[in-house]
Amino acid sequence: MIRAVIAGCGGYLPGAPVSNDALAAMHGLETSDAWIQARTGIRQRHLADAGATASDLGAIAAREALASAGIDAAEVDAVIVATSTPDSAFPATAVRIQAHLGIDHGFAFDVAAACTGFVYALSIADAMMRAGQAKTVLVIGTEIYSRILDWTDRSTCVLFGDGAGAVVLRATESAGGVADRGIISTHLHADGRQGGILHIEGGAGSTGGPGLLRMAGKEVFRHAVAKLAAVVDEALAANGLGHGDVRWLVPHQANIRIIDAMGRKLHLPPEQVVVTVDRHANTSAASIPLALVEAWRDGRIRRGDLVLMEAIGGGLTWGAALARF
Repeated sequence: MIRAVIAGCGGYLPGAPVSNDALAAMHGLETSDAWIQARTGIRQRHLADAGATASDLGAIAAREALASAGIDAAEVDAVIVATSTPDSAFPATAVRIQAHLGIDHGFAFDVAAACTGFVYALSIADAMMRAGQAKTVLVIGTEIYSRILDWTDRSTCVLFGDGAGAVVLRATESAGGVADRGIISTHLHADGRQGGILHIEGGAGSTGGPGLLRMAGKEVFRHAVAKLAAVVDEALAANGLGHGDVRWLVPHQANIRIIDAMGRKLHLPPEQVVVTVDRHANTSAASIPLALVEAWRDGRIRRGDLVLMEAIGGGLTWGAALARF
């Protein structure tokens, strides 16, 4: 059978880090570094310049991913981009990145699943590669959330940051066992009945409104812990694996309390959970690939390691992906 192997990864964080105090001063927020850190674990984030686009950030991350894999852009058959902050309603941000990279063949499209977008995009790429529709795929999460935040809402605007992360998937012959490298399985869910607790109010959509993010934080937290725990168990049970088989948990970086809860659920010590929320804040669809590339660069994740990725986002959408590097 064919398995989608992660051949390389790359990431990009724009500009210098912006501390909590600097952010509060920049926007006149009545908050403090101590308040933000105690509730979220966030110390700083990166913010894109006014002229930057999601495709600009995504293209930089994609080039690094290709370089780390030793693969030329001409070999890429497909570009799949997860984003909630596209350059425009159309053409797709993926098509713009395709052009940035000089790719003039294959196909490209966007996936809209909010913070779960990267897991959704990874699942789609994996299925298409197993079906023989592509051999080399770029999967990218790229976000400029600073453009959709209400800077008068101190409960949400301090939570997010900008950035992009990417992986290169390569179709590889495999026996299909859990010991073989590649994406082992993905597990996706959605419940549109909960769409109102985390959404963008209008914007580029058909409903009008200012196009700003709205979130009922306590409700999102409540759903996150239960749904992520369930999908993690689903992924492991589907492959006959236990918590002790997981070498690394790479969670969506939304809130340190949720991340810590998932680590405890898997009985993993903190040193086996990749955490970047303190320095990146919540970069939505970019958060998992940015965490992956950091742990890959510094040598924590090694070839053969079993990695569990999980996320929840607006929709509600949630999911998990199990991969062996």
